[in-house]
Amino acid sequence: MTDFGLKVRMAIVGSILFAFYMFVGAFALAMFGFGAWPLVLLGLLVLPVIQYKIGTWSATRRAESMPEEGQYRDIHQMTESLSRDMGIKKPELMVMEMGVPNAFATGRKGKGVVVVSTELIRLLERDELEGVVAHELAHIKNRDVVTMVIGQSIGMMVGWVAYMIYIMGNDRNFGSIIVGLVISNIAQMLVMVFVLAISRYREYIADEDARQYIGSGDPLARALEKISRGSEGRESSLDDSVSALCIFNADKSLLAKLFATHPPTEKRIQKLRN
Repeated sequence: MTDFGLKVRMAIVGSILFAFYMFVGAFALAMFGFGAWPLVLLGLLVLPVIQYKIGTWSATRRAESMPEEGQYRDIHQMTESLSRDMGIKKPELMVMEMGVPNAFATGRKGKGVVVVSTELIRLLERDELEGVVAHELAHIKNRDVVTMVIGQSIGMMVGWVAYMIYIMGNDRNFGSIIVGLVISNIAQMLVMVFVLAISRYREYIADEDARQYIGSGDPLARALEKISRGSEGRESSLDDSVSALCIFNADKSLLAKLFATHPPTEKRIQKLRN
């Protein structure tokens, strides 16, 4: 069962994101006039679906379908077993070169996708890989991936609206464009603050779910230790929006620490072993 605290957080963040989305709709009405409300309403209904589809496509566009035979057979079997235990449909499995050992889930319950890096498969033992797969399946089971993907998209839309509002009220010179871009980024980060309210918490919940379904937290704890060490000195080929969905985000920049999508790996390992 999805953690109650996660449900509450997702409900609150979902309501706030909906309010931001209505702000985007109000701006569209102000631009095109109230007479265009049917088109604006249609856009508001269709855009979330488009955002979700684009987000899923963007995350998996470089991945390849994982064959069910050969070296990947065991991964399919463990995923099938874990999916059955969690009461979800087995997601599509894909493999990708990410530059670092990592994995992420996207999609929704009933039509999810789990992407595993080739670097991760080479690095981990079977029980450690099972812990990672269980963690990603938990994200699909808990439906938090959808909130993350749509939240990022709404953040970009709010940033665009903030930029347009500033530009429309000022001369369109180089200086105004720069200031507009700064305001756009600030507005986008404001939205992301609310998305981050569930981002870090959802990682703890997925870790705990994985511990329950594989019977121990130690394999996933060992996997996180290996992933952390294996990522040192290596650059991920994933963009920021996809890194936010991964089991491990190695970005150590100051801005990344302020707006961290993941809790400290050390704390996750400690919780798994307690």
